[in-house]
Amino acid sequence: MSPVARRALPQGVIEMERRIAAPPETVFRFFTDPEKYRMWHGVDAELDPRPGGVFRVIMTNRSQQTARGVYQEIDPPKRIVFTWGFEGIDALPPGTSTVEVVFEADGEGTILRLRHSGLPTDDLCQFHTWGWGFTLDRLSVAAPGGDPGPYPHADF
Repeated sequence: MSPVARRALPQGVIEMERRIAAPPETVFRFFTDPEKYRMWHGVDAELDPRPGGVFRVIMTNRSQQTARGVYQEIDPPKRIVFTWGFEGIDALPPGTSTVEVVFEADGEGTILRLRHSGLPTDDLCQFHTWGWGFTLDRLSVAAPGGDPGPYPHADF
């Protein structure tokens, strides 16, 4: 087997892709509906999906680690862009980075492409590669109607 060629990404950028067995309209709602968002990422979500609207996700119960930003672009069900950072974490404060998610129909499913840019360090790129990879795997179960189980980091 020959290795798969990968294009080099600019510093501070991660990209990932998943095929999800649900149509784009369904998958898109998992980024705009707080109840659906909580099924795959975090323990609580405050989402106001309009340009300038709040994007706020409490990741953990005990430490209340919270990601916060604002929605920049909403193009249902094709694309969504929001800023990202963490309340109380100087290395990546709210609004520091940008998450772009593209939803492309693929038969009866969706190809989801996520690009997270503006991550200031290699460590934060690695952390977010792990975190988005883990949570997108959960989304791949939840969006088609499956149960990804309880959020495993809730008690941190």
